Amino acid sequence: MRADFLLTLRLALPLALAEIGWMSMGIVDTIMVGRLPDSAISIGATGLGQSLYHSIAIFGGGLLLGLDTFVAHAYGREDLNDARLSLVNGLFLAFALTPVLMLAVSFWPALMARFGISVELVGPIRPFLRALNWGTLPLLAYFALRRYLQAVNVANPIMFALISANVVNAVGDWILIYGHLGFKPMGITGSGWSTCIARIYMAGVLAVTLLWVESRRSLSKWAHAVRIDWSRASSLLKLGAPAATQILLEIGAFSAATALIAKLGPIPLSGHEIALNCAAFTFMVPLGISSAAAVRVGQQLGRRDPAGARRAGWSAIMLGVGFMTCSGLVFVSFPTLIARMFTPSVAVIRTGARLLLVAAAFQLFDGLQTVATGALRGAGDTKTPMLANFIAYWLIGLPAGYLLCFRLGWGALGIWMGLCGGLMIIGSALLFSWHKRTLLA
Repeated sequence: MRADFLLTLRLALPLALAEIGWMSMGIVDTIMVGRLPDSAISIGATGLGQSLYHSIAIFGGGLLLGLDTFVAHAYGREDLNDARLSLVNGLFLAFALTPVLMLAVSFWPALMARFGISVELVGPIRPFLRALNWGTLPLLAYFALRRYLQAVNVANPIMFALISANVVNAVGDWILIYGHLGFKPMGITGSGWSTCIARIYMAGVLAVTLLWVESRRSLSKWAHAVRIDWSRASSLLKLGAPAATQILLEIGAFSAATALIAKLGPIPLSGHEIALNCAAFTFMVPLGISSAAAVRVGQQLGRRDPAGARRAGWSAIMLGVGFMTCSGLVFVSFPTLIARMFTPSVAVIRTGARLLLVAAAFQLFDGLQTVATGALRGAGDTKTPMLANFIAYWLIGLPAGYLLCFRLGWGALGIWMGLCGGLMIIGSALLFSWHKRTLLA
């Protein structure tokens, strides 16, 4: 297994750093708006707006996850023309999906008002979402380009794009939120525009990388790949739809939790956002490992090496579990110190620290389910993770959290306990599914 650990780590490390860079933008946004006059409302509105936007935009990106399987299998059997054909049709889907997703995002403020979210939160969310929405096309283009590049073992530029995009976003926040360099202060709306600009930058970096990588191979061969293949586009959607639904169910569960906690007021919501940002930050590492698992499993299956695919999947799962065990120990050891990094409010710090202890409890299972999902996707199975997420979150976790929060009076802690139980079920179920698949290989 030693060779497989090294191969998985070589691909996973830049992808994990890229995911951390992705998450860092949200954390920087939260910290920057947390210094505005009304910290609780600014953090709560920004966090809720980001959750609502990502629940739709990431679903669109999930529809492109079939590229992992198609491109990795093609690259494994050394058929670059087929891999390029998948990318072209993935980009076509990105352009086609953009107006639909933007329209869906535009309905969120009205739905939140109907749901009973306070006006003091819905008011600033409206222009914030409008700014984020204009970054939808570059975000989907970034997703498609990234899936292709990582599947052909080009991972370092992806890491560079995300890390450098944080600089672009931080500078944009400083200028647009507070009104420097002659710009008027825009508050949390400035954070939305800064994120939009950073996403345009990310897509641009990967587009330049693609041209550079392919020029070293043979750009002339792209003539056979630059065409809309309805069969390939349909196959990508057929494989990507369950993966996108799984992501929607997962993000939707946390978005629903955010909306429920928002009914408790700005302080519980702000504490929730702090804990959620931290849990999501550590989640980025196994998410990067998950991408590496999908690529390596897919490439080995493309080479008709099921034993190699089995080793690739298990090595990735062990790496993910090891990291998340360490992150759980950090959350248990320093919950108050971590919460204090986000806000000076004593009440918000107290709430955030309590929720971080729950986050520590589900870290291992979160890493387990994430990496196992990637390994299964590399093998062409996107339905099992979808079903596991639906049952564990929506039939068990959220209903239990609602009862604990509103019926038993546990507040935000009750919602988090329900989510924790759901994650434990998902992690165990997907580990069993991968184990069963490797026995049959």
